[in-house]
Amino acid sequence: MRRYLVTGASRGIGLELVRQLVERGDRVFAGYRDPATAGRLLGLAADKHNRLTAIMMDVTDAPSIDSAHGEVARNVDALDVLINNAGVGSDSRDFDDVPATRDFGHLEAGPMLRLIHTNSVAPIIVAQRFMDLLRRGNGPKVVSISSIVGSIASKDYGGDQTYSASKAALNMFMRSLSSDLREEGIIVAVLHPGWVRTDMGGPNGPVPVEESAEGLIKVIDGLTIDQTGGFLDYRGHALPW
Repeated sequence: MRRYLVTGASRGIGLELVRQLVERGDRVFAGYRDPATAGRLLGLAADKHNRLTAIMMDVTDAPSIDSAHGEVARNVDALDVLINNAGVGSDSRDFDDVPATRDFGHLEAGPMLRLIHTNSVAPIIVAQRFMDLLRRGNGPKVVSISSIVGSIASKDYGGDQTYSASKAALNMFMRSLSSDLREEGIIVAVLHPGWVRTDMGGPNGPVPVEESAEGLIKVIDGLTIDQTGGFLDYRGHALPW
């Protein structure tokens, strides 16, 4: 049994990761920001209370991160895997003014910085706060859910300015962190889940969420120190930076 913290677990990929990890017998702490949208997670936690703890956690708020850390530390003395899954997309579900983060000529600093804070800065701050528990873990790993749109080498189209930049920044934060932690044997990787059929990915996503989560878990299980700092997809294929 391994001990996981999964952020952004109230919906989509995060919720399915939690479900599959719990079903196979792992101990999981699942972060969520808004109780109003976390009904499925809270129901699962009530049913699997011996293996799953749902924790309110806003990854952009330091006191909230501290509170979540305290709750995890009261239950376990170490973590083996942190999955930074929490994130926002540049669509109407996350922003009232979609062009403010997407379209040149309509960009606004406030919404852009909010998106970058959540998708880029928050994951490394969360990793930093939970590093004491990870350092005591068994073969610890820090995994952040990124996206192929964060690949600078692959960006040959316009639009979706801020989301793409936020994932590129996330990749760089984690690439740098992998060098910081390599000598301690802590593995750091960024994973692209595919274009997944979720609330964020939309109904046209070709990859079912169950398939994506299953693939991500398999890749995470198999990560070695030789792969630290890598950018992989949910099938384990290396992606261009």
